Amino acid sequence: MESVAELVAARWGDHRPGLWCQNPGNPEGPGSTGSPGSTGRAEGPGSTVLTHHQVAAGAAARAALLADLLPSGGPPHVGVLLDNTPEFPLWLSAAALAGAAVAGINPTRRGPELARDILHTECGLLITEHTHLPLLRGLDLPGVRLLITGTPEYDDLLAPYADARPDASRAGPADRLLLYFTSGSTGAPKAAICTQGRLAAAGRSLAGQFSVRRDDVHYVCMPMFHGNAVIADWAPALAAGAGVALRRRFSASGFLADVRRYRATYFTYVGRAIQYVLATEPGPDDRDHTLRLGFGTEAGAVDAAAFERRFGVRLVEGYGSSEGGAAVQWSPGTPAGAVGRAAPGLVVLDRETRAECPPAVLDPAGRLLNGEEAIGELVNRGPHPFEGYWRNPSAEAERRRTDGEYWTGDLFYRDRDGFLYFAGRTDDRLRVDSENLAAAMIENILARYEGAAAVAVYAVPDPVTGDQVMAALAGSFDPLGFAEFLLAQPDLGTKMAPRFVRVLERMPVTATNKIHRALLRREGIRCADPVWWRPPGSATYRRLTTADADSRETGGNAEGPLVSREALHRCAARDSNPGPAD
Repeated sequence: MESVAELVAARWGDHRPGLWCQNPGNPEGPGSTGSPGSTGRAEGPGSTVLTHHQVAAGAAARAALLADLLPSGGPPHVGVLLDNTPEFPLWLSAAALAGAAVAGINPTRRGPELARDILHTECGLLITEHTHLPLLRGLDLPGVRLLITGTPEYDDLLAPYADARPDASRAGPADRLLLYFTSGSTGAPKAAICTQGRLAAAGRSLAGQFSVRRDDVHYVCMPMFHGNAVIADWAPALAAGAGVALRRRFSASGFLADVRRYRATYFTYVGRAIQYVLATEPGPDDRDHTLRLGFGTEAGAVDAAAFERRFGVRLVEGYGSSEGGAAVQWSPGTPAGAVGRAAPGLVVLDRETRAECPPAVLDPAGRLLNGEEAIGELVNRGPHPFEGYWRNPSAEAERRRTDGEYWTGDLFYRDRDGFLYFAGRTDDRLRVDSENLAAAMIENILARYEGAAAVAVYAVPDPVTGDQVMAALAGSFDPLGFAEFLLAQPDLGTKMAPRFVRVLERMPVTATNKIHRALLRREGIRCADPVWWRPPGSATYRRLTTADADSRETGGNAEGPLVSREALHRCAARDSNPGPAD
């Protein structure tokens, strides 16, 4: 098995351009470095390029420094609290050469939560930049040494190691390289372990799957503290000897300009990133670029088709659990909306009975008709490379529930031909009046509504039914038109129709551009945005008042079914006028 250290060392002597970045002072996001072993040349306005050799030399210098800075006795862990500057891949490469591990620290975390992430991963050294120093002010971080990039002191520390050469013999495939945090929506984030062998294998696999060439340029616009950018973007570029272009922070307005500037051919995305790019003003030259492929998750079939129509670029939706326990690959012939065909060992199980769920029944339009019985948790009964969580045995036990099986925590359904369809996280499941519902399935239906730019569905507690369905909708909302739309959807069960609709201008997102569901759930119906609701027995929606919210929370809101289209029109005159706002 190959190590990442070997991939880094292989770039020594390769003087082709290898790492592009934005210059300091560039308003779009500074990012180059003048540190020993990594000095690049300016290339056009606002950008700098390093050769592959310079990257390998910079990594070797940092690996030598790392060996002298890490305290003895503790695990060789380095915290990296950086935006997507060249220092991030340089320190990833350095850690690989030194046999150390990088913990990517999320800069959107604050106070005790941020301190907890650094201390939980036992980082003896924290690499950061001036931009993030205010985040660390006042935090108690015993035993953590701070190293600030881009300073004279930093350059002085690196200077004695400027002539270091990369030596891959100090590390092996079994050495930890990444400690990357997974979602913390149900508690403190868990630090998943990824070894050098697993990351190198993932890079090789994706490079082969997407035919990555040495002259390709991978555009890294997703944050590198997250597994997506490192595993799906940086690693395949490293494995193939391709170049990497960095965007300090994702920018929808800067996306196409960056692609053209760096002649990028490949990028990855998560969450709402594709939707944000599509929301930019179209131009007659939108197809004037070198991009040929995007790979990621959660774009959705509608946005993927729109992206290809506008930019001429195919998006490949993939699935891979962050922890490495299961993966589904797209292949030619995969139906629209499906992730890919189930590999041997992948099954969809009922979480309570652990029995295999029956195949999905789909109508001619591909709409799921038996979601209640077909949706279950994706489980890998075959071999898997899950390497555990750092210092979290209870979370590991939740993943390895029985006989070595890996329970992903993700909901899927499977059609009769063996293709898998993503249906959301198990955390996003709702239970309305004893019926289990998957939020992602309701979102897919509501996304057909003409006024919806973005949709999120989540549960709000109800004193009678347990949960009620609430939808956050970014875009335009017509209460009567929305009710008519719901009645026209053949795959929308009566308990799936949103009781509450929050209308907002822009969906709240996390640092990785995923919808911030935890925030939406926490704010519930008492939020700053207008909330519309469908009172029990009513067919249409009206504005929720404070009195309505008070009555509901004291048990005055029992579930009422959707009514017929005829009843809708009978109620229209009475219900179409909105009630007073909160």
